[in-house]
Amino acid sequence: MSKPMLRLASYNIQKCIGLDLRRKPRRILQVIEQIGAQIVLLQEADKRLAPRPAALPHFVVNEAGWQAVDLGGAGSLGWHGNAILWKGGLGIELTGQGHLPLPGLEPRGGVWASFRTQIGEFRVLGVHLGLTGGARREQVLKMVQHSRDWTDMPVVWAGDFNDWARQPSFLSLAPEMQFLPAKPSFPSIRPLAPLDRIALSKGLKAARTDVHLAQPAHIASDHLPVWVDLKAE
Repeated sequence: MSKPMLRLASYNIQKCIGLDLRRKPRRILQVIEQIGAQIVLLQEADKRLAPRPAALPHFVVNEAGWQAVDLGGAGSLGWHGNAILWKGGLGIELTGQGHLPLPGLEPRGGVWASFRTQIGEFRVLGVHLGLTGGARREQVLKMVQHSRDWTDMPVVWAGDFNDWARQPSFLSLAPEMQFLPAKPSFPSIRPLAPLDRIALSKGLKAARTDVHLAQPAHIASDHLPVWVDLKAE
């Protein structure tokens, strides 16, 4: 009998503004639905200026049967633009959530949530790392520090790591995390760079991972979503 699986995705939605320069939140939800994931980590989910209202409105999320982890405030969907969605009614239970401040000159921060699911309990950490190599290394070190403190369950990292290299220098800073094979996800119209990545700790393994290419993903954002089918190790 095969082990149960859970699909998790990461998607930089560029504030719901597509390559046609139109803000279309429901088009983003269309792409998310196509992926078939049960948990989705988003980047650039809020507008840029304070009070940073949600670019992907809560009512649009709820209409589609998704729930947003309560990470924001003042109408934001997340924190520093990072948000976590999960699909209700599929036997997934949210058991905790929080913020992870990240170092650097730019305002950056990660968000985390823990879930009880059909493949067991695990924690997700969603991030959008900085534009410089030095900042990304400092931020990954901070993520490593916190992940080492989370010994109660496996951890998944996912997000926009903002590094064009297939083997970024920060990989060596997190030897306990298995980064899944990098596949180009940016720019969406002609993917060249593997900016969007997923990494797993012990206790989880990837049955399959890929970049979502189906239309309208090629125009809905400047990034393509990446996803993984998770199994307990």
